[in-house]
Order: sequence, then C-alpha cells, then structure tokens
Amino acid sequence: MLFTIKDIENLSGIKAHTIRIWEQRYSLLKPSRSDTNIRYYTNEELKKILTIALLNKYGYKISHIDKMSEETMAENVLSLTDAEAKENVLINTLLQCMINYEIEEFENLLSRNIAARGMEMTILKIIFPFLEKVGVLWVTNHVNPAQEHLVSNVIRQKIIVAIDEIFSNKQSSKTVCLFLPEGEYHEVSLLLVNYLLRKKGVHTIYLGAHSPFAEVGTIVKHRNPDFLYTHITSASQNFNFDKFITTLHKEFSEVSNIIISGRLTKTYIKKLPPGIIFKNTLGEVREFINQI
Repeated sequence: MLFTIKDIENLSGIKAHTIRIWEQRYSLLKPSRSDTNIRYYTNEELKKILTIALLNKYGYKISHIDKMSEETMAENVLSLTDAEAKENVLINTLLQCMINYEIEEFENLLSRNIAARGMEMTILKIIFPFLEKVGVLWVTNHVNPAQEHLVSNVIRQKIIVAIDEIFSNKQSSKTVCLFLPEGEYHEVSLLLVNYLLRKKGVHTIYLGAHSPFAEVGTIVKHRNPDFLYTHITSASQNFNFDKFITTLHKEFSEVSNIIISGRLTKTYIKKLPPGIIFKNTLGEVREFINQI
C-alpha cells in the first residue's frame, strides 16, 4: 500500500512542508518517487513517520530522533508515560493491525483496553480517533472494503454487547431516532453515539444503516422523537448532501432538532435551514449528549 505526502500529513498531523524539510535535513525519511516525481510512502514508512511524529510531539527533538535506530525509537515510544501519548500509541497500533489484516491482535488490543478503562473511555479516547484516521484512508482510497469491514465488525460486536449491558439510573424524557441515509452503510459511529446516549439514560430508536426517508417518516409519525440524528461517513457517489439536507428540512419540519455529524459537515459552507444542526467534532457531539 502506498501513501502520498498529503495522506501522511492527515494521518500523522505533521504538515507536508515540515515533512519535506525533515527529508532534506535528516536521513530518517527516504520516500520513493513516481515517474512524475511525486513522493510516495510505503506502509513501513507510514509506521515509521507515525512513530517519529509521536516522539516529536512529546519532547524529542527531530535531530535526536534522526540518530536513533528503529529499535530505540520503539523503546522510547513504549516508555512514554503521558496518558494521551499512550492512547496515540494504541491508535497507531490498531491502524497498523488493520492495514496488515492482523484482526486477532486488533481485537485483543481493543478488548484489553475495554477491560482496563471501560467502554465509554475506550469509545471517546480510542475508537472515535481511530475511526477518524480510517476515514482519512477511506476517502483517499487507501483502505479497501475488506480491511474496513473486518475492524468495523469487531468494534460493532463490542458496542452491541456493551449497549445490552447498560444500566443507568439517569433517565431523560427525550427520545432520539438514529439513522443513516440510503447508501450509507458505515454505522459504527452511529452505534457509538447510540451507546453514549443510552449510557446517559436517553431513550433511543435505532434504525441503523441505509434507512429510506419513508422508514424515518414512519417513526416520526408514530413515535414523535425529539431529535433525529444521522452521521455520514462515506455515502454513495450519487449522494447529494445539499439535497439530503433540504429533504430532511422539508419532510421532517415537525422535528425541532435534526442533528448531522460526520466528515461532510466540516466542508459544507451553505446556510443551514432552521432546525438542522451540525456537530463537527467529537467534543460537540458529547456536548449535545450531555445537554439532553
């Protein structure tokens, strides 16, 4: 699998300009080039850059990292004590497990983290950030359906078990109907939101993936939810986000709050119709859940 410098920037958080400077000044990065002189990076180089980025973020100078062997880099990463650093190490390891089809190790790592920290913290600190990186790979065609389906099914199974085990003394009077539009089958993020809502004692109606407007309309008519919630990860090529928003507003005007999250919300620049609300970040989603 090959990655462009833009892919590396999105996955590592290191600006492409900085990566180019590092390549010029130090020997630790040696990308190959295409016939048209475009840089590209292998899976092993991605793994190395993620390690370098992590060490640099937590205090190691790039000139110092340049003198390290790969074994020393790995040892220094494992020695990081900051909680956020450890989370980033796990997220990067899960990403490599997905890329290399190491699904048993992926599941073991996730299970150990859930056992140690609980499902809610694993969702907030590990799974959501991991899915953000998978989304970058998906949009740039650097993850194939088999890889994505394998890890999604592992996460999905664990969330469903966790939802079944929820017991909350908190009870909200509000009801949220969760659905994905037709052509959208990536339901893990929606399941995560469902879990967080249920954990807060909010009643949910979960329609799940590929839900036609007619089905949503039936729920609105008979159950009168306070909120509609949808999360768009990677809809079909024929999906028209602008039309989707307009139809939501027209068909479900009786629902006072229609919440949309996902990657597409971050690039939408038009004025939203009344009642349509974007949640662009995990923080905004959590705030919404906490305020219900």
